[in-house]
Amino acid sequence: MRSETLIVEDLLLLLLDDETGTPAGAGTLPYTLGGAVLAELALLGRVETQGKTSALNGPEIVAVGEGPLPDPLLQAAYDQVAEKTRRVQPLLLTIGGGLWKTVTDRLIERGLIRREKKRVLGLFPTTRLPAADTRREEALRQEIRAVLEEDKTPDARTAAVTALLSASGALPSLRPALAWSGKVHQRAKEIESGNWGASAVNTAVTRTAAGIAASTAAVAVTVVTAT
Repeated sequence: MRSETLIVEDLLLLLLDDETGTPAGAGTLPYTLGGAVLAELALLGRVETQGKTSALNGPEIVAVGEGPLPDPLLQAAYDQVAEKTRRVQPLLLTIGGGLWKTVTDRLIERGLIRREKKRVLGLFPTTRLPAADTRREEALRQEIRAVLEEDKTPDARTAAVTALLSASGALPSLRPALAWSGKVHQRAKEIESGNWGASAVNTAVTRTAAGIAASTAAVAVTVVTAT
């Protein structure tokens, strides 16, 4: 496994409650996790969008490039993209539907969270996933706070994580809490919609990643509205 965390790992780390391990934005979790993986593939130049964007299902995603990817999770997702051309919405579920266990297992292996198994009233088994090492999470929170509260221009990875957090509705769950204001809300929505700033979106791959994150946000809103 790579020493660096993946975008999807950072995202889930931020979504998990530090005490219980319950994820915020659980209703759209497969979509946001799938979006995180697709965004990372885009930043690696291994997926592209093509054709017109469907208002319901987003743009078509195609696999590009050759050679093995640096992480088995990314390779598995790339192989799913390469099977056939699909639009974002069904692809998000194809990739993200089974990622919860995979990514939590990876976070446990990294020592960032731990698994606690207990019995409620001595009868009912329950599993908690509390934080074990919060240094990575705290650094991520500081970066996101600087982007939203201080108008810092994000790098592409931070922009992707922020956009997907906003799409999931989980930004208000960050602890310590953001200093919410109309300006912060607007900034979050701008990043969610793909406006990452000129210095962040300066290549085709980052524009593709921004577009995928924005499409994921639109899908998440649709899912929440429909339920």
